[in-house]
Amino acid sequence: MYDDNCVFCKIIAGQIPAGKVYEDDLIFAFHDINPAAPTHILFTPKIHMESLDSVNPSNIKYVSRILEKIPGIAASFGIAGGYRAVTNTGENGGQSVPHLHFHLLGGRKLGLLG
Repeated sequence: MYDDNCVFCKIIAGQIPAGKVYEDDLIFAFHDINPAAPTHILFTPKIHMESLDSVNPSNIKYVSRILEKIPGIAASFGIAGGYRAVTNTGENGGQSVPHLHFHLLGGRKLGLLG
Protein backbone atom coordinates (compact mmCIF):
# COMPACT_ATOMS: atom_id res chain seq x y z
CA MET A 1 0.00 0.00 0.00
CA TYR A 2 1.38 3.42 -1.05
CA ASP A 3 0.05 6.91 -0.25
CA ASP A 4 0.82 9.54 -2.93
CA ASN A 5 0.70 12.30 -0.31
CA CYS A 6 3.09 10.66 2.18
CA VAL A 7 6.69 11.86 2.32
CA PHE A 8 7.87 8.54 3.83
CA CYS A 9 6.13 6.53 1.09
CA LYS A 10 7.99 8.70 -1.42
CA ILE A 11 11.31 8.09 0.37
CA ILE A 12 10.69 4.32 0.40
CA ALA A 13 9.82 4.42 -3.33
CA GLY A 14 13.06 6.28 -4.09
CA GLN A 15 11.25 9.44 -5.22
CA ILE A 16 12.93 11.50 -2.47
CA PRO A 17 16.59 10.86 -1.61
CA ALA A 18 17.41 9.63 1.88
CA GLY A 19 20.49 8.38 3.68
CA LYS A 20 19.51 4.71 3.64
CA VAL A 21 20.78 2.64 6.55
CA TYR A 22 18.89 -0.62 5.99
CA GLU A 23 16.25 -2.08 3.71
CA ASP A 24 14.58 -5.44 3.26
CA ASP A 25 11.23 -6.63 1.93
CA LEU A 26 9.31 -5.26 4.94
CA ILE A 27 11.10 -2.18 6.30
CA PHE A 28 13.24 0.81 5.34
CA ALA A 29 15.59 2.66 7.71
CA PHE A 30 17.27 5.99 7.04
CA HIS A 31 19.01 8.89 8.77
CA ASP A 32 16.73 11.62 10.12
CA ILE A 33 17.36 14.91 8.29
CA ASN A 34 16.91 16.83 11.58
CA PRO A 35 18.75 14.62 14.07
CA ALA A 36 17.95 14.99 17.74
CA ALA A 37 21.05 12.98 18.73
CA PRO A 38 24.38 12.06 17.13
CA THR A 39 22.74 8.86 15.88
CA HIS A 40 19.13 9.35 14.77
CA ILE A 41 17.71 6.72 12.44
CA LEU A 42 14.08 6.32 11.37
CA PHE A 43 12.59 2.85 10.81
CA THR A 44 9.45 2.64 8.66
CA PRO A 45 7.29 -0.18 7.34
CA LYS A 46 7.32 -0.39 3.55
CA ILE A 47 3.53 -0.19 3.50
CA HIS A 48 1.63 2.91 4.50
CA MET A 49 0.47 2.59 8.10
CA GLU A 50 -0.53 5.87 9.71
CA SER A 51 0.52 5.08 13.29
CA LEU A 52 0.52 2.40 15.98
CA ASP A 53 -3.26 2.73 15.90
CA SER A 54 -3.10 1.09 12.45
CA VAL A 55 -1.39 -2.10 13.65
CA ASN A 56 -3.47 -5.25 13.32
CA PRO A 57 -2.86 -9.01 12.92
CA SER A 58 -2.37 -8.68 9.16
CA ASN A 59 0.43 -6.06 9.38
CA ILE A 60 2.10 -6.71 12.75
CA LYS A 61 4.99 -8.41 10.91
CA TYR A 62 6.25 -4.96 9.83
CA VAL A 63 6.49 -3.72 13.41
CA SER A 64 8.04 -7.01 14.52
CA ARG A 65 10.74 -6.70 11.87
CA ILE A 66 11.56 -3.16 12.98
CA LEU A 67 11.89 -4.31 16.58
CA GLU A 68 14.06 -7.26 15.49
CA LYS A 69 16.45 -5.00 13.54
CA ILE A 70 16.87 -2.07 15.94
CA PRO A 71 19.37 -3.78 18.34
CA GLY A 72 21.71 -4.91 15.56
CA ILE A 73 21.68 -1.57 13.82
CA ALA A 74 22.25 0.17 17.15
CA ALA A 75 25.28 -2.07 17.66
CA SER A 76 26.58 -1.32 14.15
CA PHE A 77 26.48 2.40 15.01
CA GLY A 78 28.29 1.84 18.32
CA ILE A 79 25.34 2.72 20.55
CA ALA A 80 24.39 -0.74 21.85
CA GLY A 81 25.31 0.34 25.40
CA GLY A 82 22.41 2.77 25.55
CA TYR A 83 19.88 4.11 23.11
CA ARG A 84 16.24 5.08 22.82
CA ALA A 85 13.71 3.56 20.41
CA VAL A 86 10.43 5.48 20.33
CA THR A 87 7.38 6.06 18.19
CA ASN A 88 4.92 8.92 18.44
CA THR A 89 1.22 8.42 17.76
CA GLY A 90 -1.09 11.21 16.65
CA GLU A 91 -0.72 14.96 16.86
CA ASN A 92 -0.96 15.03 20.66
CA GLY A 93 1.69 12.33 20.84
CA GLY A 94 4.11 14.40 18.78
CA GLN A 95 3.77 12.51 15.48
CA SER A 96 4.81 14.89 12.69
CA VAL A 97 4.63 12.50 9.71
CA PRO A 98 1.48 10.36 9.42
CA HIS A 99 3.38 7.17 8.52
CA LEU A 100 4.32 4.81 11.35
CA HIS A 101 7.99 5.18 12.19
CA PHE A 102 10.33 4.46 15.06
CA HIS A 103 13.20 6.75 16.04
CA LEU A 104 16.50 5.18 17.09
CA LEU A 105 18.42 7.78 19.08
CA GLY A 106 21.84 7.45 20.67
CA GLY A 107 25.42 8.56 20.78
CA ARG A 108 25.04 10.74 23.89
CA LYS A 109 23.37 10.53 27.29
CA LEU A 110 19.64 11.02 26.70
CA GLY A 111 17.49 12.85 29.23
CA LEU A 112 14.43 11.46 30.91
CA LEU A 113 11.12 11.69 29.11
CA GLY A 114 8.32 13.47 30.82
